[in-house]
Amino acid sequence: MKVLKFGGTSVGSVSSIQTLLSILKDEVKNEEKPVVVLSAMGGVTNLLSAMAEDAANGKEFTAGLAELEKRHFDTVKALLDVQNQNPALTRLKIHFNQLEELLQGVLTLRELTPKTRDQVLAFGERCSTLMVSKVAAQHFGDVLFVDAADVIKTDSAFGNAKVNTELTERLVQGLYTENKGKTLIVTGFIASNDAGQTTTLGRGGSDYTAAIFGAALNAQEVQIWTDVNGMMTADPRMVKKAFSLTELTYTEAMELSYFGAKVIYPPTMIPAFLKKIPIVIKNTFEPEFEGTVIRHDCKASTLPIKGISSINNISILNLEGSGMVGKSGFSGRLFSLLAREQINVILITQSSSEHSITFAVQPQDTDRAKQVIEQEFELELAAKKLEHLVIEKNLAILAIVGENMKQTPGMSGKLFHALGRNGVNVRAIAQGSSEYNISVIISANDLSKALNAVHDAFFVQLTKTLHAFCLGTGNIGKTLFNQLNAHSEYLKDNNGIQVKIAGISNTRKMTFNSDGISLDTWQNDLQSSPYEADLQSFINRMKEMNLPNCVFIDNTASPVPIGFYEEIFKANISVITCNKIGNSGSYKQYRTFKDTARAHGVDFFYETNVGAGLPIINTLKNLMNSGDRVQRIEAILSGTISFIFNNFKGDANFHDVVKEAQDKGYTEPDPRDDLSGKDFMRKMLILARDAGYAMEEADVEIESVLPKASLEAKTVEDFYATLKTEDAHFAKLKDAAEKDGKVLRYIGKLEDSKVTITLQMVDENHPFYMLSGSDNIISFTTDRYRERPLVVKGPGAGAEVTAAGVFADLINVGAN
Repeated sequence: MKVLKFGGTSVGSVSSIQTLLSILKDEVKNEEKPVVVLSAMGGVTNLLSAMAEDAANGKEFTAGLAELEKRHFDTVKALLDVQNQNPALTRLKIHFNQLEELLQGVLTLRELTPKTRDQVLAFGERCSTLMVSKVAAQHFGDVLFVDAADVIKTDSAFGNAKVNTELTERLVQGLYTENKGKTLIVTGFIASNDAGQTTTLGRGGSDYTAAIFGAALNAQEVQIWTDVNGMMTADPRMVKKAFSLTELTYTEAMELSYFGAKVIYPPTMIPAFLKKIPIVIKNTFEPEFEGTVIRHDCKASTLPIKGISSINNISILNLEGSGMVGKSGFSGRLFSLLAREQINVILITQSSSEHSITFAVQPQDTDRAKQVIEQEFELELAAKKLEHLVIEKNLAILAIVGENMKQTPGMSGKLFHALGRNGVNVRAIAQGSSEYNISVIISANDLSKALNAVHDAFFVQLTKTLHAFCLGTGNIGKTLFNQLNAHSEYLKDNNGIQVKIAGISNTRKMTFNSDGISLDTWQNDLQSSPYEADLQSFINRMKEMNLPNCVFIDNTASPVPIGFYEEIFKANISVITCNKIGNSGSYKQYRTFKDTARAHGVDFFYETNVGAGLPIINTLKNLMNSGDRVQRIEAILSGTISFIFNNFKGDANFHDVVKEAQDKGYTEPDPRDDLSGKDFMRKMLILARDAGYAMEEADVEIESVLPKASLEAKTVEDFYATLKTEDAHFAKLKDAAEKDGKVLRYIGKLEDSKVTITLQMVDENHPFYMLSGSDNIISFTTDRYRERPLVVKGPGAGAEVTAAGVFADLINVGAN
């Protein structure tokens, strides 16, 4: 036989009770009839408690009573045939009259004792169970309403009574035997003492009732029907990627429940645990879903952990001092004191030096705990053997749970890496010797971020979510969004990464969405946003959103964002930039960015600073990280200059080739911005620094391609005029190169701690001889690549390849 327990939402409305009946329809066909345990209708227990408090405070409770009565009467009228309604309504009316008399007594005395409170609260289960039993009898025939107070016997600890297990089991077994062939519909939560006075079983009491019946009758299983799909890997309200677990051991379920999983409460499992009876968590509103089975003999799991649990709001108290060191019984004295005062300690951690003890309690217990501890240890505090108690509030507990943790090395490392990389500071740590649980205390403000980050870290079969905040919506920014939109499914399937654009800003507007801005409508969303663009406000909002796995993407060429990079790193947010200004500024600034990113455990990727999407920076980084040493770097890193000299041959004149480059969009509006070599210098400076040289801009020697008159021309038109007058100069260079079978190349070189950028003539033996279009090329001569240099060649400009380089950096952040 089975015991089925239905929670408040499962009996909370006409439609949910109809669903409950459809679930019972198959069960009552069995030879062994089920036992059905019911909670009060959803919200009724809270309403009863509020009415009792109002009465005790001299306030009217009649409106609540009328609401209660109407809700039950309306449900009966909707579910029972007219001829069957009167007996049910009469019995309910008797209950409501008794409740009114009880509350009137509380109002008169202005006193609400625990005993009276239990009597008041019991009406919730009695009314719902009576009502559902009458409806069930109409459908299934042999149904018996059972008041659990008749068979579950407890002591007189009202509000959280302790069960007399031996007597209760005899009474339950006798009841079931006497009513063979009947479906028992039982009140949850309530019991009675030896004097027959109503008691309640405390938090999770209806689940406890079901477990008591299941254990007494050696049930095949106990089913807990609720409004969620079993126990989940994390709180689905905070972790949207949380998923249902197929099965758990009793220990795992208890650990998860103790640390905040609200689906089931640990004490409720104990009777079933002792008899090794499986507990199945099912969803009333999705009955076909298999749910979660809690059993003693789970199959081996491939998951390193089963779940991540949390308690949203706790306080910690830290007691320290020399008077604790080597003092036998000190901990016992402390925690016995708290136990006597009914202060529940959630978590304890003690330093190995015995110099301090840290423990967590509920916020409402904090002040009382402080008061009783200071009273108990008054002499030690006065003698300075103990320091005054330090209290921290607004904290939370996060716990990873799973039996596989014991056999899996590196679990703590993975947990702390996920937290540290996201800037979550751990205040205290606790791990039991059983290794089923590692618990950390963190700021309550960081809990959602921490849960999502840790969930991503441990459940690798899910996609990891990156939250990107993008600055700049020009050609590169737009192209990046198009690429992300087109390849989002591929990114999930092949890299296990999901990129959500959580913020976008250009020079006019900015917009935000923690669930991700649609890449189909981002332009309209940005245009219609109420937020005017302000970079400091954008960064402040990014930090305030406090999302896990954040990355800031700078797709601008402006010097303004550079000033915020350090602040962003310190917020534990990675930076991806195609903006060269930051890394080619002062060496001190370059070093600060690198060191700050490393200190805060985040990434600083800038592949597109040199060669757009070509893997130049990453190649150099890999060479350096693997212990290779750079002897020489030679490069052509200007797509504009590359195009000009690739086409400056034959009968072409320099003026016409430069004009063609401008007409094709390869140059800046003023071609001198490219031909001056300034942009090329920045790229060579970044390479030199990444190769280990502490260089400044002044250390780079640049040979100008242009004559002085061209550089000093007042307008672009004047510049082109000077090119015509200097035609003989350029023709002479071209003819000299062609005469020797060579070509002109503007080459940057790093060698012997020097960086030079010069116009050179190279022959067919040089790797830069065969270039076309606007290609970039770079040659690394290293200790390992001495005889034949490592060469990277390809398009070094354009929105598509630059955006692709930013995309690649984003994937690398995800991989980390």
